[in-house]
Amino acid sequence: MTGYGGRRGQAERDAITVEIGYALCSALFAAAVVFGAVAGPALLFELPDTVAVLLLRTGLVLAPVLFFARVVSVLVRFRRTAQPSQPGRTSPDS
Repeated sequence: MTGYGGRRGQAERDAITVEIGYALCSALFAAAVVFGAVAGPALLFELPDTVAVLLLRTGLVLAPVLFFARVVSVLVRFRRTAQPSQPGRTSPDS
């Protein structure tokens, strides 16, 4: 934002949109990889029923948790680095 309570410019809105898209896509990919790594053996191999159910449920729990954690971490990191500490300056030392 250009100031406290000011409106965002088009470039700032575009940057936020791109960052949200990146956060969602990277989180989806990470969650799919974790689900495949954890639940994949249960889907590919003949395993005892208890082991197969345990792997599937673990994958179904870990994937959304990782998805949420990835989205939050990317967006929090973007928010921290999006604005300089002082308007017009790129670092506190300048």
